[in-house]
Order: sequence, then structure tokens, then C-alpha cells
Amino acid sequence: MPLVITYTAALLFLFQPFTALSHPLKLSLSEIEYSEEEELLTVNLRLFLTDVNEALVFDPESTELRFCQPDEPPTADLLLLDYLNNYFYIEANGEQAPLEIKTKKLKGEGINTALGVTFEHPQKAPLKSLKIKNAVFTDLFYDQTNIIYVHVNGDSTSLMLNKKTPTHTLVF
Repeated sequence: MPLVITYTAALLFLFQPFTALSHPLKLSLSEIEYSEEEELLTVNLRLFLTDVNEALVFDPESTELRFCQPDEPPTADLLLLDYLNNYFYIEANGEQAPLEIKTKKLKGEGINTALGVTFEHPQKAPLKSLKIKNAVFTDLFYDQTNIIYVHVNGDSTSLMLNKKTPTHTLVF
């Protein structure tokens, strides 16, 4: 019996470093804001950097892409946009808004570091519908949840999207 307990403890110890590298929360946060006055649709997307690295270079601890650093490789934005275009989109009044990075910034430290990405899209016609797909990281993590806050002319709505429900349409 003691041998079985020792063997089990050794296995748990062996796998502990691998679980310590993964982020305990599997979520992203998006804020989508439309201002009729400014005729602008703004999307702020916050993603854990370890999850971004896992999705793009298959290594959560990678420093290869060096987002927001002076030596960030020119391919970093291209890889990020390629991934996001497969898993994230916004359709305003039935037309997909192209994702073009306006700003990026890092916040936090260690496994709690988040990559913030901002997109802006001119929206001249009044917003009648907004279809949102956010399946970011659902290809990697079965328990990924993507929280979305939508602010349209002062009214707010919150959504939770995941692998089973990756899209939602709001009608105004």
C-alpha cells in the first residue's frame, strides 16, 4: 500500500510543473462600444498572453512574439490577426467590420499578463443589429468563456460566449 501512495505522489509531483504553467482562468474579455454621435464602433479585446502564445506558437511561455516590446517581430500582428479572423468577428447591420489593430498594450505580470488589442471601425449608418462571434481559444480549451460587454448609445448588455455558443446577435 505505501508503494502505491508513493507512486501516486510521484506522478502528481511529476505533472505539477506542467499544470503550474497554464493559466487557471480560461476567459477573454471584450468591450464593444458604438457611438452614433461619433459614428464609430470600437472593440477592445483583452486576452491572457499565455493563451495568445499557446494559440499562435504552441508554447504558453514563449517570448518569440514579444508583443508591445521594441523588438516585436513584424510577423507578430499578422499572426495575431490571422488567428483572430478565424475566431472573432463583428457584423454591424449585416456587414463584417474588418479587424485592423489600432493599439496594443500589455497589462499585468507573469501568467496574469493580458494583451489588450483595440480595433475601430467607422459606422455611419445607425446601428440596427450587431452579430458577434467570439470563439477565441475555444479550439484550445474546452472550458474557455468569452465575456462581452456591449455599449450602444449608453445602453449596455453583457454576453458569455463559449464553444457551444460562439455567436450572438443583438437587434436594436
